[in-house]
Amino acid sequence: MADITRRLGLRHLRGAPTAHIRHHRSGTPVHDGPGLSFWFRPLSAALSEVPVDDRELAMTFHARTSDFQDVSVQATVTYRIADPAAAAARLDFSIDPDTGARRGTPLEQLGTLLTETAQQHALDVLARTPARLPTTTPRRGPPGRGINSAALVDGVAAVRERVAAGLGAEPRLPATGIEVVAVRVMALRPEPEVERALRAPAREQIQQEADRATYERRAVAVERERTIAENELASRIELARREEQLVEQHGANARREAEEQAADAVRARAEAARSVRRAEAEAERSVKLAEAEATRQLRLTEAEAARSRQLAEAEAARTALLADAEAARAVRIARAEAEGARELGAARAEAQAAWLRVHTDAGVDGATTLRALAAARLAENLPHIDSVTVSPDVLTALLTRLAPGGSA
Repeated sequence: MADITRRLGLRHLRGAPTAHIRHHRSGTPVHDGPGLSFWFRPLSAALSEVPVDDRELAMTFHARTSDFQDVSVQATVTYRIADPAAAAARLDFSIDPDTGARRGTPLEQLGTLLTETAQQHALDVLARTPARLPTTTPRRGPPGRGINSAALVDGVAAVRERVAAGLGAEPRLPATGIEVVAVRVMALRPEPEVERALRAPAREQIQQEADRATYERRAVAVERERTIAENELASRIELARREEQLVEQHGANARREAEEQAADAVRARAEAARSVRRAEAEAERSVKLAEAEATRQLRLTEAEAARSRQLAEAEAARTALLADAEAARAVRIARAEAEGARELGAARAEAQAAWLRVHTDAGVDGATTLRALAAARLAENLPHIDSVTVSPDVLTALLTRLAPGGSA
């Protein structure tokens, strides 16, 4: 269906690519073609929409054969409208200018035309075709029961060819612009009772063939069982003969094994005697080697002990000498340090006495001298000071105290 839109008293139509649009204004064609889009006035416009795509028409109808048997035909006809102008002139493909809906049913009319035409030709060909062959000319099956339908075997191709030829020769279809693309006949089915009757001979023949295959399979199985039994008997005879050979071979093997065991026993006794003699000689040689090794080890141990005593005595003497030298050196160092400390103390005492004599000669009393000495000791033990700020008051008081005759 075309898409129609309303705008200010006008209409806009937009068609599909598979729809042929014909627009007449006052009887004059204005637009004609598939997939058109245009504006029109609804009061003066006559619109037709003809589908040009391929369409499938499925049909099912009943027909009667020459022997008065009812069969149903299932077919499909593919057609298209090749001449939209002729189809629009012969059938009512007009659409409503307001909604785009069809005003008539042209496609149903085309379906009825194609169905009735195809049914007419199918009935014509089936009316002259028997539903079954005469029983005197059976195709397959037991004698006297050769029911095999000619319409069901050859009717599909015959009906398809006849319907295609009839639709191609129908003069009304080209005049209406209709082109038949293909004709397909899917099935020709008789009534259920007739179909069961037609199936019976084939089923019976299939059952007979199955029975014959079963009998043949049983006969082959019996023959194979007999062959298997003969093979088993021959195998048993061959096994008995080989068992006899095996027993004889076992006896010979046992005798040879006993002889080999006796020879092995003799060889074992001789080997044991040789081993005993070799072990005795090896033990005697080992004893001699052990005695020699013990003597050598004893000598080495005595020599090592003498050398160790000598080394120990020399090490002890060297250690005693070193201890004496170290003690003498320590004594000399201690005496030198004591002498230096005594001389340093005497020098310091002499310096202190001289310092005190100087202050005494200068007329400074003992308390002031002791304070100055304490200040000097304090200055020696104080940490490093970068700078000292002394106010004039402190300096005046200090000078007053240090001057002769100052207050204490």
